[in-house]
Amino acid sequence: MIPSESDQPRTVFRETASLCPVCLRRIPAQRVGREKGVYLEKTCPQHGAFATPIWCGPPDMGGWQRPKIPTQPPHCSQEAVRGCPFDCGLCPDHRQHSCTIILEVTRRCNLACPVCYADAGGLSGEDPPLAAVARWYGAAAKAGPGSNIQLSGGEPTLRDDLPRIVALGRAAGFDFIQLNTNGVRLAHEGEFVRELQSAGLASVFLQFDGTREEIYQKLRGRSLLAEKKAAILACGANRIGVVLVPTLVPGINDHDIGNILEFAVAHSPVVRAVHFQPVSYFGRYSGAPGDRERLTLPQLMTAIEDQSRGAFQAAHFKPPGCENSLCSFSASYLVMPDDSVRAVGPAGEAACCAKPVPAARGAARARAFVARQWAAPAGETGRMGAAGEGAGGTCGTALDLDFFLKRSRNHLLGVSAMAFQDVWNLDLERVRDCCIHVMAPDSRLVPFCLYNLTSTAGKGLYRC
Repeated sequence: MIPSESDQPRTVFRETASLCPVCLRRIPAQRVGREKGVYLEKTCPQHGAFATPIWCGPPDMGGWQRPKIPTQPPHCSQEAVRGCPFDCGLCPDHRQHSCTIILEVTRRCNLACPVCYADAGGLSGEDPPLAAVARWYGAAAKAGPGSNIQLSGGEPTLRDDLPRIVALGRAAGFDFIQLNTNGVRLAHEGEFVRELQSAGLASVFLQFDGTREEIYQKLRGRSLLAEKKAAILACGANRIGVVLVPTLVPGINDHDIGNILEFAVAHSPVVRAVHFQPVSYFGRYSGAPGDRERLTLPQLMTAIEDQSRGAFQAAHFKPPGCENSLCSFSASYLVMPDDSVRAVGPAGEAACCAKPVPAARGAARARAFVARQWAAPAGETGRMGAAGEGAGGTCGTALDLDFFLKRSRNHLLGVSAMAFQDVWNLDLERVRDCCIHVMAPDSRLVPFCLYNLTSTAGKGLYRC
């Protein structure tokens, strides 16, 4: 509900639309500036008023933009009848192509995490047959040609035929296939990892919540750090790129951000990126979260800079070129032989400096970047990289061009974050710009946040 400071001065930045957290009715919403930051405010005629922080701290939300010209998806399986968010398939009102399409190949899981967006669990149950997965690949090729594929669940590695699923995707024409996993089976079964790589797996999206066991005890129900490290080693031995994916929960692991980045640098180039995900309150997490239980993107950028002692700076991060500007940030870094880092590329673009481009162009660029950065490097993956990349390859404070070209082949590290939406902070303008789509069992594509969204009573819109 709207907190007591709601009588403070307010500035309405933008009118948008959202859903009631209780009944999921579409209702008007506003992005409103207050003393503590920008809130999404909305009122349901039946269930009252709600307000959730969405942008707290610098950089200013008004200048954090990458303007895009909306582009309709190449294939829309649904007509726009009831209006967003009730016509997903996608419908003609959607404004972006697919960048990543997620195929959920099981609901089973070998963990019982207190925090789980998919509400997965248990080792029993029927998995979608290979024929259904092949049908999904066909639908993905039609609706999102050229998209990157992420195999998810549940825990996909519980399927013994997972290498066949990877091979099916490659045969269907998808060049970049990534596995979303907790890493437990990868840590213990090297032959299974080899089979996945031989089938064409390019990248592992590894659940990695911190560098201390107590974090895993709280978020995942048991100690897991040793298995995370073993999974990374197994992937490195088999030339599979690893992306560390911390789910950040205030008060549990938001103090460990700097240590996670330090770990990533130390395990480069096997670790290709760190992709932070501030917790979203759906799945197993019930109740109305308070302001202190939120971590907005500006707060995360500040925490990254502070905890890395300025090695990774907030000024390095830029808005996305694919999804809505309020959804994410990213930057690239060159990891030096002494484990220091150098930012690569321009800093964030202000609205006044960026010219609008077709949304589809941004999606294509994002697909290519992810496929290039998140896969294993093409060259030697040792700690020092290819021959001739040792110390002494720099010239003063500037990078020698030959050294930079050699080093950047293997030792670029991506740092990014994605702020997924839940029923409390859902902004339908952001939904219509979404490029991360889940393949529903009936082969329709649904934006990730809508697919996983649940009401206060646990009712969803799309997830069965």
